[in-house]
Amino acid sequence: MSDEQTPMQKMMGDFAPTFVELTDEVLFGRVWARTDELSPRDRSLVTITSLVSTGSIEQLGAHIPMGLANGLTEDEIKEAITHVAFYAGWPRAVSALTLAQQLFAK
Repeated sequence: MSDEQTPMQKMMGDFAPTFVELTDEVLFGRVWARTDELSPRDRSLVTITSLVSTGSIEQLGAHIPMGLANGLTEDEIKEAITHVAFYAGWPRAVSALTLAQQLFAK
């Protein structure tokens, strides 16, 4: 077992240990690991557009870099957000693209 903390452990610490465990073991340990069904790249694309659609823009701060690490390009991310703007709402897409612009500039 690694002594390094997961991102959720760093975020929540001991505040919500069950939530941390479910995130680490189920969401990222089992769901994201199902690469026969969807690749990590495809899961990232679905996750980014879902977060935009639900207005969960703050979560994109973690998922856009993860998407890049999983093989998405900046252009693909921008295009996916632009596409989903017509279904999820223009203000949500503006917020998402603003955050993406800041993340890509780093």
